[in-house]
Amino acid sequence: MGNNPNELWRRCLEIIHDNITQQQFDTWFAYINLKSFADKRLVLSVPSQFVYEFVEEHFLDLLKKTITKVFGTGVCLSYSILEDKQNGLTVEVESSNKSIVQNGTAVRKANLSPDVLMAPAVQDLDSQLRPNYNFENFLEGDSNKLARSVGEAIAQNPAKTFNPFFLFGHSGVGKTHLANAIGLKTKELHPELRVLYVSAHLFQVQYTDSVRNNKTNDFINFYQTIDVLIIDDIQEFSGLTKTQNTFFHIFNHLHLNGKQLILTADRPPVAIEGLEERLLTRFKWGLQAELERPDKSLRNSILCDKVRKDGLCIPQNVISFISEHVDESVRDLEGIINSLMAYSVVYNCDIDLDLVNKIMPKFIEINDEPLTTESILEKVCAHFDVSREDICSKSRKQPIVYIRQLAMYLANKHTDKSTSQIGHCVGGRNHATVIHSIKQIKNLIDTDERTRRDIEEIESTFFRK
Repeated sequence: MGNNPNELWRRCLEIIHDNITQQQFDTWFAYINLKSFADKRLVLSVPSQFVYEFVEEHFLDLLKKTITKVFGTGVCLSYSILEDKQNGLTVEVESSNKSIVQNGTAVRKANLSPDVLMAPAVQDLDSQLRPNYNFENFLEGDSNKLARSVGEAIAQNPAKTFNPFFLFGHSGVGKTHLANAIGLKTKELHPELRVLYVSAHLFQVQYTDSVRNNKTNDFINFYQTIDVLIIDDIQEFSGLTKTQNTFFHIFNHLHLNGKQLILTADRPPVAIEGLEERLLTRFKWGLQAELERPDKSLRNSILCDKVRKDGLCIPQNVISFISEHVDESVRDLEGIINSLMAYSVVYNCDIDLDLVNKIMPKFIEINDEPLTTESILEKVCAHFDVSREDICSKSRKQPIVYIRQLAMYLANKHTDKSTSQIGHCVGGRNHATVIHSIKQIKNLIDTDERTRRDIEEIESTFFRK
């Protein structure tokens, strides 16, 4: 075999593999590589801080004994931990030494809020953007395609078309990520522009401080120097008359001078109570785009991407189960993965469906009641906002026929009732009618995106209270 360091490390992995379970090896060692070996110093490349900490906590004795056996005595073990994949930023840590030294000169600045009460000309601007919230990490699906496309267009040509850009959606669907991504891409393409991300809450705190210090003009002047202003969660301005008044003047100045404004909220402008009419009018000047809850395909992609980037090994059936049942937000998906890893570490157990079933109730309410034809009809009626009488009637109106056929298809798929029993529950339809309905829906599934989405959205409610 010789003394080739890579061959020696492969031998180490073989020994480690023989001493732990396959699940443990796939999760913690499959993505650890040899970075360098020189002067008795062995550096292992580790995909994440989480993997490094777990290996040090649970496998250090095995790892060091194996290295001594293969590489010889007196070897000093260190780790090169990938901290920022996009920028290739790593940190090096000696084994059992938590003192971290940044690799090279890529030392990150503390994310400090800019001093809005200092004259703009005498300070550099920290954009407050998060490096990992970029377009590369923002996975695209039907639920966010429009918003993402608009965001990319804005980054290419700020303030040309979509100004302001009002981005809204439920909590955890990616509004902050997308707003950050627009800011980062704008800075990359137009480094001369002053880009600033600020939460509505921080804006309010800064404004209050400026009033207390009698420096409101400095506050306004600072914000009027920004070329691309991103304000997150602007619904928090609700009812704050003085803050809204100040922002109104900042908005007018920026818009009049061809500066880009990007605003996010958890609801569309018209649904924000306590918002002044003149601000509401201005929010409608540009484009409003909704980030919808991710569909199943996007949820699955998000989970797979997180697992890959964190260097984890989670069975596909676990990923599929989570993406099937957790449809509220990206944040919930990521939270479940983090919790699974934590439980796996603390209790030294494999990640499987049993563990998922322990974790899931912490994020969503699971309905343990078995599905029946009656409960499926109830879910279908609620989804389409129709009555049970409509479905069970003899109406031949196409929308009602479609809903009725969909209900029979789902009842056939999710219960053990015969087609005759299903037909009896749906207005006394016979066996042939139910069979025909099932066939019609199966044909639509192959050709019609709307049908596939209807089924996915209805099925996502089956196991939720």
